[in-house]
Amino acid sequence: MISLHKSCFLNNTGISGSSSPFSYKLKKLPPASLKVAALGPNRDRNNSVVIENSNTLKEIREEGTSSVADVNSNSTVTGGDRDVYYDDAATEDQLVTPWSISVASGYSLLRDPHHNKGLAFTEKERDAHYLRGLLPPTVISQELQVKKMMRSIRQYQVPLQKYMAMMDLQETNERLFYKLLIDNVEELLPVVYTPTVGEACQKYGSIFRRPQGLFISLKEKGKIHEVLRNWPQKNIQVIVVTDGERILGLGDLGCQGMGIPIGKLSLYTALGGVRPSACLPVTIDVGTNNEQLLNDEFYIGLRQRRATGQEYAELMHEFMTAVKQTYGEKVLIQFEDFANHNAFDLLAKYGTTHLVFNDDIQGTASVVLAGLVAALKVVGGTLADHRFLFLGAGEAGTGIAELIALEISKQTNMPLDEARKKIWLVDSKGLIVKSRIDSLQHFKKPWAHDHEPIKKLVDAVNGIKPTVLIGTSGVGRTFTKEVVESMAALNDKPIIFSLSNPTSQSECTAEEAYTWSQVIQSCSLVVPFLLVEVHLTLLNTREDFLCLGRQIMHTSSLALVWV
Repeated sequence: MISLHKSCFLNNTGISGSSSPFSYKLKKLPPASLKVAALGPNRDRNNSVVIENSNTLKEIREEGTSSVADVNSNSTVTGGDRDVYYDDAATEDQLVTPWSISVASGYSLLRDPHHNKGLAFTEKERDAHYLRGLLPPTVISQELQVKKMMRSIRQYQVPLQKYMAMMDLQETNERLFYKLLIDNVEELLPVVYTPTVGEACQKYGSIFRRPQGLFISLKEKGKIHEVLRNWPQKNIQVIVVTDGERILGLGDLGCQGMGIPIGKLSLYTALGGVRPSACLPVTIDVGTNNEQLLNDEFYIGLRQRRATGQEYAELMHEFMTAVKQTYGEKVLIQFEDFANHNAFDLLAKYGTTHLVFNDDIQGTASVVLAGLVAALKVVGGTLADHRFLFLGAGEAGTGIAELIALEISKQTNMPLDEARKKIWLVDSKGLIVKSRIDSLQHFKKPWAHDHEPIKKLVDAVNGIKPTVLIGTSGVGRTFTKEVVESMAALNDKPIIFSLSNPTSQSECTAEEAYTWSQVIQSCSLVVPFLLVEVHLTLLNTREDFLCLGRQIMHTSSLALVWV
């Protein structure tokens, strides 16, 4: 019995590779024949059995080897599922590492997080994989292991301790990690992702243990293709990449932003059914402007100021080119937590040549639009009947605003420019108006309307008289009591979305909004945010994106804060 890296990562949990939206019909396997070297009974049975590609490695000949067999390209090996990702010609005949598939047994198997099952290995599996004596005699089911781990995790009082316990589990027993997360998603989602992941990124240099993704820095410029080949998995379908410049609402965390791609992809698996082996977290390290990190002896990234301009563009272009060359046309590249000045440019530059997606610009927008329309079922009216005021005019704010305008235009046949006039944005310098247009960044200019300048948010509320207030500023406690009270004075049921994360950077809490508005009614319709993101990966056009937003909003919503 041989276990392959391509085998199903969960047993009896209802999730397998076939449930992934990225699973494609098998067309053909690589044309190269394989050589299998199986160790004889008198050899060290803790060594690995290796299946090697004969295009690169010659036939294994070793004294004591019991058999060397040619494996037909259409055959399968007992204990593993056939890989379904060989339909892309761009990835054929490209070895990612000097080996093709490594099949571990014995002691090494227990240290392979992709296949280790701990005490859940059955008696037959312990015989087949040479595990006798390496485990206590008791066989414990996965369900009992989940119960044991949850009891252990709940004993921790500090969220970061829970995060580290979950990461340790992911690095030792991947199956149990995902079983635990899937069965306890409401409790553990805030642990493996926001808000706890924000603190984890801030302290990533101190808690870093094992690599869970690829770090690509300026030192690798000119050889990124070779770096990608160092990753042991060949058939990557989803890449989440960050350059760490705008991590959540915490700012520039440089190389330590790696916690975001790791956490995001763990949710792609737990909520979207994407195989872990098809996911690749990447951090592009071009330095950091965070003085605290530059002076931190435990910082693990480049100790230099951020590269910009041509140097930055060349590194990103080499990365994007190498990804397509290595993993093919169908690999999704999700840009995550890039600063505004790079996020919009990267999305525009590679949107026509690669399958790309920006969570902050596009994913948030779709979910918020769903939440808005769900709220209208209680508040009444259509989107076109409402006025929208945003605090924050970055990626999230302008992305949400644009999707709202597109939906209004679609519903009413109103020109898009007219639909935009129902939406107002406030940035760090005040209300965005036409008198400021020459000094505005390009992505803010469509939102510059005719109005006198206003500096304070509360004055903008009283001047614009919005029915919907949306916070994407990344600055905590900016929806003050005065602002909420003004919204409540203008509207019987104002809609207030405080969206910035982590929680410490939220514009206000739900409790504050309820209390200050003196309205006790509430709505709480919940959809896992990442589940929406996974579906968005199949979109290619803005029309596709808009259609999905309309589909989502009729059935579910973001956890709403409306009062």
